[in-house]
Amino acid sequence: MELDAFITDKKTLKLIERAREFAMSFFEREGTHGFSHVERVFNLCMHIGREEGADLEILALAALLHDVARPLESVGKVEDHAAEGARIARQYLRSLGYPEEKVEAVAHAIEAHRFSRGPEPATLEAKILSDADKLDAIGAIGIARVFMYSGEHGRDIEASLRHFEEKILKLKDLMYTETAKKMAEERHRFTEEFIERIRREIGGEI
Repeated sequence: MELDAFITDKKTLKLIERAREFAMSFFEREGTHGFSHVERVFNLCMHIGREEGADLEILALAALLHDVARPLESVGKVEDHAAEGARIARQYLRSLGYPEEKVEAVAHAIEAHRFSRGPEPATLEAKILSDADKLDAIGAIGIARVFMYSGEHGRDIEASLRHFEEKILKLKDLMYTETAKKMAEERHRFTEEFIERIRREIGGEI
């Protein structure tokens, strides 16, 4: 993404680039929650944020830093990657002399992005980050991620399809912003069509 299409201030662009490099340092390998996921969420946040009139600086930093603690959670070093990620973001941004009010805005968005547990997002930027994170689990990318996860954890096709029904197909109705709701409709429809098709093929239909 050409970030300067969204943010033109050179000082802000430099800050965001530093945050990107810092965030990348936490990811040693790819996977369903690798840095490619972070970049997709970042891109979604910029598009949604522009449409919704969000503070794009706060949103960009929150998006880049939202999963820095995910690798730690995956190996059992932390229990809640959102809470730990907020702590890491606070420490990092304060080390740069970032204004405290903005530090807290970024940290809140990170802490509230996980839809399956609190806190509830209280700001527009937090709602957009939560929406973008959920959008990356729906549609073509979402389908690819489900089966990547299944491959990583030895889960068969039927178990993967149950995951779609128990979680992925419910995400459409959990969006906060109007922009994300519209995007989710199309991604949801694509996911439903895929599930219908794969079930037909499992049953031996042409």
